[in-house]
Amino acid sequence: MNIRAVALALLAPALDGVYLRFLRPADGPAFDFSAPRGEPSLCPPDSVSWRVCKNPVTLLIGGVAAVVMELAEPRVRAGVWGHTTFRSAPVQRLRRTGLATMVTVYGARSRAEAMIAGIARRHAAVRGITPEGLAYDATDPELLDWVHATAAIGFLDAWHAHVRPLAPAERDGYVAEGRTAGALYGATWAPACEADWHALLERMLPRLGPSPVIGEFLRILAAAPLLPLPLRPLQRLLLRAAVERVPPAVRQRAGLSDAAPLGRAQRRAVDALARAADALVLPSSPPVQACRRLGLPDGWLYAAGRDL
Repeated sequence: MNIRAVALALLAPALDGVYLRFLRPADGPAFDFSAPRGEPSLCPPDSVSWRVCKNPVTLLIGGVAAVVMELAEPRVRAGVWGHTTFRSAPVQRLRRTGLATMVTVYGARSRAEAMIAGIARRHAAVRGITPEGLAYDATDPELLDWVHATAAIGFLDAWHAHVRPLAPAERDGYVAEGRTAGALYGATWAPACEADWHALLERMLPRLGPSPVIGEFLRILAAAPLLPLPLRPLQRLLLRAAVERVPPAVRQRAGLSDAAPLGRAQRRAVDALARAADALVLPSSPPVQACRRLGLPDGWLYAAGRDL
């Protein structure tokens, strides 16, 4: 049995169990991606977003990279660290954040819009003064632009690096696909292409800086049971991969320029895990459930040639 076959055999039952717990959380309502029957999502099933966001390994890598970028911005950092449960309940918080991503991409449009409206209402109460003396407001379009863009680029770049390189047109298409959801969240100037992302990054760089919170966030994740037991030994490796996916200029501003890069063997291990996860047809996963809602076969997103 080759490494890929072993990875698939280990991943499938473990990750399907994760999705079952993810969609039926003990601390919140269940979400059914298979209903209402026939209702489209914010993005169509042949979108780049559907391909990229189906991979739980690169979502973890990209999601952590995105949060690091967000925590480097002092106003976002104060809102996230002071008004969420990242510190006290990191697994539950990441699950809720992950569920929001899945609903945004794969959920029926009416349900995605309702969920996003609820998040926007909760954001309205998040405001204050940072330790640096800066006023922050979670409804500030500039901050929402940054949060939306970092999440989108985090997922995209992780998939591009560890599954398959995407052509420039695919990368631009992915960024553009997120503008509808971004506008619903309140991101008024969400990037329309990858060049827009780089322009936004250049504008934001002078405002980014180091903080003990970033190191605390990474230490909390390293100790938390994020992955199913068979994959737990790889957790720290995936977190290192996430830090590596943070743009070098942001790593430098955030005080992470000394973070050790992945070695060749470590990179091969992350690539193998990500590519194996990308081929898994998990019955409980949002992508498969969304395919069922639209009358597509379970394996439609995973069919030979779908990613070519």
